[in-house]
Amino acid sequence: MSKLIGWEKFNRIAHRMIALAYINGIWILFSLVGLIAFGIFPATTAMFAVVRKLIKDEEHFKIFPTFWTLFRTDFLTANGFGLVFLIVAYFFYFDFYFLQMNSGKFQFLFPVLIFVLISSILTLLFFFPVYAHFNLSFFQYIKQSFLIAITSPIEVIAIGASAGFIYMSAIVFPGIIPLFTGSVFSYLATLISFRAFARIEKRKNVQI
Repeated sequence: MSKLIGWEKFNRIAHRMIALAYINGIWILFSLVGLIAFGIFPATTAMFAVVRKLIKDEEHFKIFPTFWTLFRTDFLTANGFGLVFLIVAYFFYFDFYFLQMNSGKFQFLFPVLIFVLISSILTLLFFFPVYAHFNLSFFQYIKQSFLIAITSPIEVIAIGASAGFIYMSAIVFPGIIPLFTGSVFSYLATLISFRAFARIEKRKNVQI
C-alpha cells in the first residue's frame, strides 16, 4: 500500500512538472506572438490564471485552449496594465536620470523616489496573483495589490526569494529557461499569495 501511495505521489509530481513545462512554453510562445511588448502582460496574466486552476485541481480544463481564451479576452485589459507599469518605469528612469544630471540638487527627492519605487515593485509582485484571483475594477487591481503587499511582509519576502532563486538557477542552468522559469515562479507566487488571500477571507468573512 505504501509503495502504491508513493508511486501515486511521484506520478502526480511528474504530471505537475510536465504541465508547468508546457505552460512555460506557451507563455514564451504567446509573449513572442505579441512581439514581447504587446504579449508579455496578457501572456503572463493568462499563465497565472492557468496555474491557479492547476493548483486548485480544477477538472475539465485543457491548458492550451484555456490559455488562448484568457490571452485573447484579456489582451486589451492586460496591455492597459502593462502601459501603466511602463509609464511608472519611465517616470523612475527619467527622474533618477534627472537627479543624476543635477548632482547636489534636489537630493531631498531621493527618499521619496525610493519609497515610491519600492511600493511599485511590491505592487507588481502581487499584481498577477491578484488579477488571476479576484474580479475587480481596473484600478482596484492595482490598489488591492499594493494593500495586500504592504500587509503581507512574510509573503513579500517569500515571493522575492522565489524570484531570486529562479533567477540564480537560470544563470547556473540556462537550459531551464524555456521550461521552468515563468511557470514555476507563477506557481510559487500563487501558492504564497493564497496565504495572504486567506487572511483577507478570514478578516472580511467573504468568499474569494
